[in-house]
Amino acid sequence: MIHIKVRDGEHFEKALKRFSKTFEKSGVLAELRNRQRYDKPTWVNRREKIQAVRKQQRIQRLQNRG
Repeated sequence: MIHIKVRDGEHFEKALKRFSKTFEKSGVLAELRNRQRYDKPTWVNRREKIQAVRKQQRIQRLQNRG
C-alpha cells in the first residue's frame, strides 16, 4: 500500500500529484495489467527475445550515427 503524508498547509492537488508520482513509480498498475491475463511461458520467452533484438538494433543504429 502506498502512503504519503500530507504536509501542514499543503494543497490537496499537490498531495494528489505526489501520490500519483509515487503510485506510477511503484509499478502497481503495470503489475496489474500483467496479471489480467495468463501468458504461456513460450509467449513470454518469445516476447523477451523480440525485445532484446529490438534493443540491439536500436543500439546499433545509435552507434552508426555517431
